[in-house]
Amino acid sequence: MKAHTKETQATMTPQKSLQYLKEGNQRFQKNLKANRNLLEQVNDTSDGQFPFATILSCIDSRVSAELVFDQGLGDIFSVRVAGNIVNEDILGSMEFACKLAGTELIVVLGHTSCGAVKGACDHAEMGNLTKLVQKITPAVNAVTEPKDESLRSSKNLDFVDNVSHMNVQLMIDRIHAESPILTEMEKNNEIKIIGAMYNVNSGAVTFYE
Repeated sequence: MKAHTKETQATMTPQKSLQYLKEGNQRFQKNLKANRNLLEQVNDTSDGQFPFATILSCIDSRVSAELVFDQGLGDIFSVRVAGNIVNEDILGSMEFACKLAGTELIVVLGHTSCGAVKGACDHAEMGNLTKLVQKITPAVNAVTEPKDESLRSSKNLDFVDNVSHMNVQLMIDRIHAESPILTEMEKNNEIKIIGAMYNVNSGAVTFYE
C-alpha cells in the first residue's frame, strides 16, 4: 500500500475517510496488516504529507491510532494526550490538520479502562495531573448513575467506561464551541467530527455516528 499523495487525498470524503479507518480496524482485529513498505513511504512522504484523518486519542500505550487503524506513514495526524482532552493547542493542531493540510475527518477516540478517566473518577491530585483530570470531571458529573458514591470510583469499570464515553461527547462539544473554523467546515460538509471508543480487551473500535 502506497502513501497518500495530493491526488489520492483529493479523492477522499469524510465518509470515505471513515470507511478507511473502519477497514483498518477490521484488519487489526484479524491481525491482517496491509502490505506496506515503510521505508518506501518515508521516501514518498519526504516532500510533503497528505493525510486523510485526524485522530485525537489518549496517550495510553495500548491505543496507538496508527496501529489500531492499520495506517502507514503520512496517513493520519495523531494527536495524543491523557484522557483525549481538548485544549487550545489541540484545537489549533486540528485546525491546521483540516484547514491547511486537508484532512476531512476528526475522530475523538476514547478507550475502555482509561487511566486518566479513573483518576478523574477518584478525584486524583498530583502536580500538573490535577489540572488535567479536572478537565474530565464534567464527564464524571454528567454520568448520573450510579448515585451511590461508593460505586462512583475507578473500581467500578462500567462507571469508568460510561464516563469515558461521556468524555468523548463533551470533547466533541468543546470542539464545536471553541473552534468556529472546524464548526464552519463541518457545517459546509468539508469535514466530519465523530466520537469513537476503543476496547482494550478486543481491539475493536466502535464509532458513534
